[in-house]
Amino acid sequence: MVLRDAVVKLMVSACALSAAGLAGAQAQSAYPSKTIRIVVAYTPAGTTDILARTMGQKFTQAWSRPVIVDNRPGSNGNIGTEVAAKASADGYTLLMGTAATHAINPGLYPKLPFDPVADFAPITLAAVVPNIVVVANALPVKNLQSLIAHAKANPGKLSHGSPGQGSTGHLSAELFKSMAGISMTHVAYKGSAPTLQDLVGGQIQVVIDNLPPYLPPVKAGKIRALAVTSSKRSPAVPDLPTVEEAGLKGYEASAWFGLFAPAGTPSEVVAKLGAESQRILGLADVRERLLGLGAQPVGNSPDEFARYLRDEIAKWRAVIQRANVTLH
Repeated sequence: MVLRDAVVKLMVSACALSAAGLAGAQAQSAYPSKTIRIVVAYTPAGTTDILARTMGQKFTQAWSRPVIVDNRPGSNGNIGTEVAAKASADGYTLLMGTAATHAINPGLYPKLPFDPVADFAPITLAAVVPNIVVVANALPVKNLQSLIAHAKANPGKLSHGSPGQGSTGHLSAELFKSMAGISMTHVAYKGSAPTLQDLVGGQIQVVIDNLPPYLPPVKAGKIRALAVTSSKRSPAVPDLPTVEEAGLKGYEASAWFGLFAPAGTPSEVVAKLGAESQRILGLADVRERLLGLGAQPVGNSPDEFARYLRDEIAKWRAVIQRANVTLH
């Protein structure tokens, strides 16, 4: 009797495991069966938006399912990120997160409407992007040292724009001002597009922001580029020096962009999204497009991205404290 009961239990357990495995396989093979939404917590035409649309197009080609980009700007990315965090954990709502939404904001805001770690399942680090230092053509400076000298001669008279309070552009500029010993007035916008528009129009004089959206107007001569903020020169603008090369020793600050799903999304779906994302970011045409925009494609595993995220939260918290940034 005891032996028979043990055998029955083993058979039941085996059947349960088999059913679970089959269900997981079916969930993975069935996904996706409807439209996928990628939330972008910023305005259209910025780097986050460009990356989301590039990957979304490739998802559509691979899976024959529509992918829409849902722009939800505001509050330095917190509005759109909260929307994604509270969406159904079924793989049909994703988020193109950024260094600002997931690594910077935790150090800036005493309370967020989401937890950047607990409320999300990392899928892949899509790209790392240097920021670029650009100025209005009317500003009488030709390089970074002349910008610093001009700012010192006119304390507080220059305005520098950013795509949002606490964005990587804002913090990069605050770090730059601190290390250079200069004073400029910060003007926060809701994304890169309006920031760029006012820079071209001369309403602001200086911007430090993600490279991609500024590359076309730089090449067209509408604004002037002075340096990139990464530790190495960007292949997109190889003749442009780094801030460190231009004389500010020890300066480095870059942005990153990654794909997330809400926490609780089935692991099989996260794995499928991760594998497809890595494939997409390795495609020659995608790499050529992103490199041409100044973005370095990455495409790592969900586990690798999770470790990277933890390190980035610690790094930017230290930058915030060192630069003494406060929100107002």
